[in-house]
Amino acid sequence: MNFSAFLRLMVILVQLWPCSLSLQNSSAQNTVQSFTAVRRVKRGWLWEPLFVTEEQNSLDHLYIGQLKSDLDKQDGNLKYILIGEGAGNIFYINEYNGKIYVTQKLDREKKPFYTLRAQAINRSTQLPVEPESEFIIKVRDVNDNAPQFLNGPYVASVPEMSPEGTSVTQVTATDADDPSYGNSARLLYSLVQGQPYFSVEPKTGVIRMASQMDRETKDQYLVIIQAKDMVGQPGAFSATATVTINLSDINDNPPKFQQRLYYMSVSEEAPVGTTVGKVFAEDSDIGDNAAMDYFIEGDNSDVFDIITNNETQEGIILLKKRVDYESKRRYSIQAKAVNRYIDEQFLKEGPFEDTTIVKINVEDADEPPVFTSENYVMETAEGEMSGSLVGVVTARDPDYDDSPVRYSIVHSTHLKRLFSINEHNGTIITTEPLDREIASWHNITVTATETRNPEKISEANVYVQVLDVNDNAPEFPKNYETFVCENAISGQLIQSISAVDRDDSAEGHHFYFSMAQEATNSSHFTVKDNQGKSGFRRKEQFFFYLPILIQDNGTPPLTSTNTLTVTVCDCDTEVNTFYCRYEAFMYSLGLSTEALVAVLACILIFLVFFLAIVTIRQQKKKKPPFSEKMEEFRENIVSYDDEGGGEEDTEAFDISALRTRTVMRTHKPRKKVASEIQSLYRQSLQVGPDSAIFRQFISEKLEEANTDPRVPPYDSLQTYAFEGTGSLAGSLSSLGSNTSDMDQSYDYLADWGPHFKQLAGMYTSHRSVAD
Repeated sequence: MNFSAFLRLMVILVQLWPCSLSLQNSSAQNTVQSFTAVRRVKRGWLWEPLFVTEEQNSLDHLYIGQLKSDLDKQDGNLKYILIGEGAGNIFYINEYNGKIYVTQKLDREKKPFYTLRAQAINRSTQLPVEPESEFIIKVRDVNDNAPQFLNGPYVASVPEMSPEGTSVTQVTATDADDPSYGNSARLLYSLVQGQPYFSVEPKTGVIRMASQMDRETKDQYLVIIQAKDMVGQPGAFSATATVTINLSDINDNPPKFQQRLYYMSVSEEAPVGTTVGKVFAEDSDIGDNAAMDYFIEGDNSDVFDIITNNETQEGIILLKKRVDYESKRRYSIQAKAVNRYIDEQFLKEGPFEDTTIVKINVEDADEPPVFTSENYVMETAEGEMSGSLVGVVTARDPDYDDSPVRYSIVHSTHLKRLFSINEHNGTIITTEPLDREIASWHNITVTATETRNPEKISEANVYVQVLDVNDNAPEFPKNYETFVCENAISGQLIQSISAVDRDDSAEGHHFYFSMAQEATNSSHFTVKDNQGKSGFRRKEQFFFYLPILIQDNGTPPLTSTNTLTVTVCDCDTEVNTFYCRYEAFMYSLGLSTEALVAVLACILIFLVFFLAIVTIRQQKKKKPPFSEKMEEFRENIVSYDDEGGGEEDTEAFDISALRTRTVMRTHKPRKKVASEIQSLYRQSLQVGPDSAIFRQFISEKLEEANTDPRVPPYDSLQTYAFEGTGSLAGSLSSLGSNTSDMDQSYDYLADWGPHFKQLAGMYTSHRSVAD
């Protein structure tokens, strides 16, 4: 086969299978590997796929391949040019024959290939004889990088007692060499340290359990894993990683008491809740797997209790009920510790609990006396004489020596001492008679003290109920106001009465009312019926006092006499209580209506006089009317700032006139005022306020006051006369009240109408008696 036929065959192989054929070129240095594959691109270009092995160029110019045009006649007329990455400094081309050389070492990990372009030009014309073509120079890998564990160091955890083959963790190493070429990046894992507990898969790096391990024996292991490239062949690179493997705890151990027998003691004086002692069951597990609960088994669980201290996992034995040395001196209890959380896969290993025995001795203590009862209820009848028996309390010393006991009553400083107690036998008696109506119950505090040790004291409450005795008679619940008309008919109901009783009746109170014996024959009244008696003369008797006898249903029954006051009123059928009370009040004071009117008139005159003084004071405070012309006078003017009678300073003004009861007038003698008013008053009943009689009367009184030099200034005249024509009685002025009743006739009161009937009756009667 000639060379042309060989080239055509290689072109066909390249088209069918783009991978190059590997041929080894034995040279003198035996350092270069070339792949000879010829490929035609367009027209005329021929070259070999070019490779260069990294880190193996020891020559200055290492031949790696050749570019050639089929137009090249080897006469030196063609020139080969190389353009692209590394052209001129890394790669060099012989411009005459197209051979390419590498001038330095290459690193595939930095740059795995280079892209270049080739040209062929005519030296004479400088024109290209072939189109520009692109080609690639690949850098072939060599094993120049060691594996690396980028995620180390590793920490893993696996439950203790895990079966053989359990996966623990996986380690992974990386290699920078080309994994697609040769074995430079093919790693193999092995276990350097960790046998016989762990194993590693050579290809994956997965670490597995090689045997079961107990955390309580050893809880941490240090495993070293090695990774080699070149599948572990000699001359391969390697790296190691450290893996810390912790065994996590599982509940595979039951609690165990450190002691099989505990001894403890407790005083009989210890209160409920006292800590008697502690027990401890040890568990080799940790965390929740070591948590446990304690229990007390047996009949003594009502006397003692046990709780768990969750921090120390101790069992604390507490006193659940008071113990008594004299009753029981020794207790034996069984305490049990049980795991709180149990793993079902280890149930076959046995019960996760343990028990121990606790011996508890009761220590004797000097205890205070004990009463037979904390509360005593006793009874005694009211009114019993001093020294009467109420009841007995009993206490004893619970100690073995049984010391004698002394009794006493705790008396309050602000309460009366009604009871006493025998200090030797506890008998309670009264110190004075008791009254149920004052207090029906008495609360007493009794103490019992040891005679040998007075500091030992106990108390008991005694409740004494005072039983009721019928010792209070019934009585009226209030003071009744009873009124009756003087013309009341026989059998008329005038008052309903009731009674109250301070005693207590189990059957309820029932009262019986009757008239007292001393009033049955002479009274106009009866509790039920007045036996036909009727009519009262108010002038003969104003009040009636009725003795009412009330009897209760007690044993024995008690009676009392209560007085009912009946007031006789001036009426026919219906009582006006207001007027009746008024008449009764006046009757009790012994005053007549005329006397009351006179008192009211005096009060009115006093008020008028007081107002006059106030008016005078106010006028003096005002500026004098001639103050503006005061400076025109050349006379000595003395001003006095007095406020009228009653001032301490009376030197500047003679106020004797204000204090004089009777004003003497010499200019014109006064007329008899009483007779004039009496006459004018009679006439005012017939005339109106514009009558000449009144005008004359007022003018005379005004003139008399103005001309009297001894009358004080700023006086006022109060007149009382006609008060309107709407009243049949006319004026009720009191100006004529200073005249005696003997000088007046009251017969006209009968003409005033029914409203003044009672007043007319009083004064007509008075007048007739006086006559």
